[in-house]
Amino acid sequence: MSVRLLICRVAPLILSACATPARMHDQATLNSVALGCGLTYGELIQDEEQKRLLLLIHDSPSAEQRVCVTKWARKNGLKPVFLHMQFPEG
Repeated sequence: MSVRLLICRVAPLILSACATPARMHDQATLNSVALGCGLTYGELIQDEEQKRLLLLIHDSPSAEQRVCVTKWARKNGLKPVFLHMQFPEG
């Protein structure tokens, strides 16, 4: 088999693997990940319109929490977005 023929047969498979659609994860899964990363319920959400975005909404997450969320996001084909918000006291 020639190299050219091999490339023609393998290239579509490689390219199709890169084009997989983003999967929406349910909130129970995201809460489980959040708890495993030292966060609390509702601090991880996935944008419904931009399914590849995983949003961490937390006031000053630690480096370990950011690394944990980033590893899970990348493993699942998502891009982590860190939103630093200060919530009002009261």
